[in-house]
Amino acid sequence: MLYFIVLTRLCNLNCIYCGNNPEPEIEPLEIQYKIDDLKKFIEADPDPTIAFYGGEPLLRIPIMEQIMDNIKAKRWILQTNGYFLHLIKPKYLRKFDAILVSIDGRKEVNDFYRGKGNYDVVLRNVKIIKENGFNGDLIARMAVSEKTDIYLDVRHLLNLDDPKFDHVHWQLDVMWDSPPYSRYNNFDKWARDSYMRGIRKLIDYWLETMEKRYEVLEIVPFLGIMSRLLGLNKQKHLPCGAGINAFTISTSGKILACPIAPEFDWNILGDIWSTSFQSLPFKVMVGEPCLSCRYYNICGGRCLFANKTMLWGLDGFRKVCNITKYLIDELKKIEPNIKELIQGEKISLSDLNYPTYNNTTEIIP
Repeated sequence: MLYFIVLTRLCNLNCIYCGNNPEPEIEPLEIQYKIDDLKKFIEADPDPTIAFYGGEPLLRIPIMEQIMDNIKAKRWILQTNGYFLHLIKPKYLRKFDAILVSIDGRKEVNDFYRGKGNYDVVLRNVKIIKENGFNGDLIARMAVSEKTDIYLDVRHLLNLDDPKFDHVHWQLDVMWDSPPYSRYNNFDKWARDSYMRGIRKLIDYWLETMEKRYEVLEIVPFLGIMSRLLGLNKQKHLPCGAGINAFTISTSGKILACPIAPEFDWNILGDIWSTSFQSLPFKVMVGEPCLSCRYYNICGGRCLFANKTMLWGLDGFRKVCNITKYLIDELKKIEPNIKELIQGEKISLSDLNYPTYNNTTEIIP
């Protein structure tokens, strides 16, 4: 199973869509348990993957190193804002199977949301880790909000050459804010006129590249959804695996289904001292309206947190569902073209099989 390890709840940034406001009365800001206790819990699982998470996990590099030195894991993953990548020693860089770096696309868009100068720092540090020996899956992880042009910003990241990202993924800035839509002037207009139109253009570009260059661009949501449509991925639950095959070890030692919601009772599944890993799966799952939806087998409910909290209400929840349905429907339209390319041996079925393990990319934006 996949275990997110929250190394600290602190972060050095104050991004517009996050705010960086950890509350110590909900969960401690720093790890309170002994690494030996974590080791005992995780190593009971014969097939563990560990993903370092925060806050910003690289604020606590010595703890990360201690865990990597003392706990056996099949795979190692890091989610980071990129500011301290250059401080990771080559010995540890070479152990990572995947590193997800937060970057929101073009410089002006990224720096608007993440702070002036952020873009240059992140790309400089990504170059350094490649020079220092990282050869795993380098994933650009975007947050998509009102200033994003999904077509231009994804293409920008795909076209970077030095450094080059192996995959580009994004998550929508939706259903986190209260009051609803507080970061949008007109969410409905943005969704219809910007995001959905951009998705259509991006899918056309994805298919065109396959048909003309026989190349499959590494756009994670497209790959993940198409792999489900083609039957490569037969899981029918949440692609992120929250509460199914992915769990979070909080700073207190509590075990959570979803890493972003330590304050909710429904999300707390146990702790590392008294809970076995075998008892964790399916203790909490998405509910209606997802279970009755004909898209459930593909999107899996999209997001456990959104399904349980509905911070935008049912109406807002359905608006985001419509965006997801549009993305799936548009990819379904090109499924026959994809099959024809595979049959003609222009591309390989394996080119679309991503991710082959839960690498924290969530798949559905």
